Amino acid sequence: MEHMEKRTNYCGNITADYIGKKVNLYGWVQRVRNLGNLLFIDLRDREGIVQIVVNHDSGKKLMDIAESLGNEYVLQVKGNVVKRSDVNPDMKTGEVEVDATDIIILNKAKNPPFEIKDNIDVSEQTRLKYRYLDLRRPSVQKAIILRSKILRATHEYFDQHGFINIETPELGKSSPEGARDYLVPSRIYPGSFYALPQSPQLFKQLLMGAGFDKYYQLARCFRDEDLRGDRQPEFTQIDMETSFLDEKGVQDYTEGLLKKIMKDVMGIDLKTPIARMSWNDSMNKYGTDKPDTRYGMLIHDLSPIFKDSDFRVFSGAIADGGYVKGIAVKNGAKAYSRKKLDKKQDYIKRYHAKGLAWVKYEDGDFSGPVARFLTDEDKEALKKEFNLEGGELVVFVADKWKVCCDSLNHLRREFAKETDIIPKHVFDFVWVVDWPLFEYDEGRGRWVAAHHPFTMPDDEGIKLLDTDPHKAHARSYDIVMNGDEMGGGSIRIHKRSIQEKMFKALGFTKKRAYEQFGYLMDALDMGFPPHAGLAIGLDRFAMMLAEKDNIRDVQAFPKNANASEPMMHAPAPVSKGQLSELGVEVDSKYSDSVKKTEDHLEDEAQKDADKNSTWDKN
Repeated sequence: MEHMEKRTNYCGNITADYIGKKVNLYGWVQRVRNLGNLLFIDLRDREGIVQIVVNHDSGKKLMDIAESLGNEYVLQVKGNVVKRSDVNPDMKTGEVEVDATDIIILNKAKNPPFEIKDNIDVSEQTRLKYRYLDLRRPSVQKAIILRSKILRATHEYFDQHGFINIETPELGKSSPEGARDYLVPSRIYPGSFYALPQSPQLFKQLLMGAGFDKYYQLARCFRDEDLRGDRQPEFTQIDMETSFLDEKGVQDYTEGLLKKIMKDVMGIDLKTPIARMSWNDSMNKYGTDKPDTRYGMLIHDLSPIFKDSDFRVFSGAIADGGYVKGIAVKNGAKAYSRKKLDKKQDYIKRYHAKGLAWVKYEDGDFSGPVARFLTDEDKEALKKEFNLEGGELVVFVADKWKVCCDSLNHLRREFAKETDIIPKHVFDFVWVVDWPLFEYDEGRGRWVAAHHPFTMPDDEGIKLLDTDPHKAHARSYDIVMNGDEMGGGSIRIHKRSIQEKMFKALGFTKKRAYEQFGYLMDALDMGFPPHAGLAIGLDRFAMMLAEKDNIRDVQAFPKNANASEPMMHAPAPVSKGQLSELGVEVDSKYSDSVKKTEDHLEDEAQKDADKNSTWDKN
């Protein structure tokens, strides 16, 4: 049996402070460089790499061991720390090396399918299949550790401010009003299903009714929706709920949390209070309710300039109740050819835009397809509106308000990336407040809650619930960073009469509302306090602080873009016996594909076993 001696420190922490000392280290072989009489081993752990040196003076046995090493061998190394003759300023341990006195091979390794380093040209499918190897790469480990630091700061902050950490169930009732639920069949109640929580929303509200006035939880959430870079089927949110606080009270706690996280994790002093921006201003100036405030290039409403224009594309859109909106791209005149702009035009058609108009302003005059339609008054107005200095590209969208917003939001972000005006290593927060209570969902063809159905309308909105509910505004707020929603919250409805009106405005019948949420409405009759809360998406927050492009980079074992997990082959078919116990049958139209999948996985498992297993040798 191996007895592990205590390690002196991590490999990556062996600095000049250790010169002249004996150390005991553990780690993986990053690479071996054999120079004949001298052999160097780069030994790696989660904190970094330290150079181990072995020479013939160390003895034949030690040299033989060193010469037998391969990449990713697991070692215990004992030795003396000495100053390096060739200092490497790019390494934390670059001033020292360890003169080995003993090397113990704790485990050998086959040649890995990719090199354990950053900037590898390997498919995501391969990396996820061997995720335990991918997780050894320095940048991935750094991101996972950063996420852990956020968690530690969060627990410390809430504990310091009197919040109670309460876990809520992961087996609950299906509430199919948001994304699709993940369903779990019940063996004890055949034909009935639990649902995994999309969020702990109603549980945390019920906790307020129970008298726990300050709740928090690192809550696991599950949503069966199409994936993209900032989405996973399962994720974690920093969840809090409070009683007897208004919007400012919740926002103050949130800002305190963010301030601690930014300081503890990033070493950044976040300035508070964080700026507030109305939802209306956010949409009009940035085209989105998730404004990226790190740079300018704001959207301008040009309708007053063009409402009487002879250019019917513009004036006609305005006459039909639409708008003409635009942005100016500094140095865009030379950067963008007609061909490049035609591609932009094709792209924004997905937002139902009819087209993209543009002009360039150079040498004191306008050029481009729209320039000949501009009067001298139009030109002067545009110069004044955008403060044009020369070299700008001005793009226009003439359409319905939402089409203008969606199209120009996309274009603004793309132009900013392509012209490299986004500041590096900057984290800019803003509150977006004064939201509409409802929004129209084109896909479903009906009105839905802009946040969720338990959001309190403002005073005027409560009156509008009876007359014109879709004009109502909510007492809700989102915290946005660098153009991405970090979290959102609201004042909750704490009176049954208002909650019933809310359900009615969303198209619920009395019966359906009670089937879905009867327990909540009954609870609201039992002395429910005013309450409010907020949730921050931990994974998205960690992804952005780590300056990664994909949420998978901050989760240890994520799913791929097809919501499958290549390492464990999940999801996977289960036996007929298991299905029978649950009273579940697989539709015959899926049976063939399930059987093929099952057979494929069995074949792959057999091949892997035949190739890699030492089963028959033991």
